[in-house]
Amino acid sequence: MSAAAHKSVESPSLETSCLEPSCRDTSAHALTIVRDGVITGEGPTTKGRVHFSRSLDADDTAWCARILTATAVNEQPVSRTEAEVLFEINEAATERTDGGRFDDLLAKAVAHYAASASGLKVPPRSVALSAESDIESWAPSYASKVNSEMLEWIAGQMRGKRHNNRRLMAMVATFLGATALPLAGQLPNVFDIGM
Repeated sequence: MSAAAHKSVESPSLETSCLEPSCRDTSAHALTIVRDGVITGEGPTTKGRVHFSRSLDADDTAWCARILTATAVNEQPVSRTEAEVLFEINEAATERTDGGRFDDLLAKAVAHYAASASGLKVPPRSVALSAESDIESWAPSYASKVNSEMLEWIAGQMRGKRHNNRRLMAMVATFLGATALPLAGQLPNVFDIGM
């Protein structure tokens, strides 16, 4: 196989695609690399450390945070595709050793996407997704303005999952309390909140 043909088959370098993605699609692709590492315990995001399959540790979460807040995408809202891959990582990780940071990151990323997709202005990712930033510091004014389609999409992502993100459920409950009297009758069908 020629060098050119071999190069076209290879996936982009993790260093290139993860640290400075050129767009949200590249960011989402980089997140799939993290997801695959979580699933298999192997791959570029697990090199140099012991990593068991189906486990998520602080390094995995740090990869996700770096990808999501890279300079190239920092001023753009989180995309649906990025949020969907985060939900896939959430579902894949049956063991957690990151002190809850991934749950926090997922909730903030989903809120960022839902608010922006509802036509609302959102802060830069580096602010919104920061571990030091409380979601309430930027999301509360959005609660009454997030459209029901976004809430239904979030509910669909959470429905039937074996690992429930309590931080995300609390955020959605806040949104529902403020916005979704029409959804209130559907609530038992929309969420399986494990209570």
